[in-house]
Amino acid sequence: MAESKSGLRKPVFTKVDQLRPGTSGHTLTVKVVSTKMVLQKGRADGSQVRQMRIAECLVGDETGLIIFTARNDQVDLMKEGSTIILRNAKIDMFKGSMRLAADKWGRVEVTEPADFTVKEDNNLSLIEYELVNVVED
Repeated sequence: MAESKSGLRKPVFTKVDQLRPGTSGHTLTVKVVSTKMVLQKGRADGSQVRQMRIAECLVGDETGLIIFTARNDQVDLMKEGSTIILRNAKIDMFKGSMRLAADKWGRVEVTEPADFTVKEDNNLSLIEYELVNVVED
């Protein structure tokens, strides 16, 4: 691969249980546990109709689970049982809980099946965070 010559550093893979609110630039290997379509609507955009689709996908690794919000083309990749590499993913907050997302700077790619078992009793999207303003004296 030519990538190594251009000075790109090898990505450091993050585990699900290391994700924190307000962080980004995560690269993770996760398995898709379930996918639920939450929004599907067409938009007439000149001659072609653009579909906007959003799915909430429960993804995880051997450390825990988190909800990944898949948008448009990403939805097709998030099949139950698939192993996915999320590159440059970020944490969005939704109603006080963490959601993983890959925006236009992120990438979602299907990869070889991983040999880990997803730890399903540690769902990080079930933890509610309260945004607290810290006042320094």
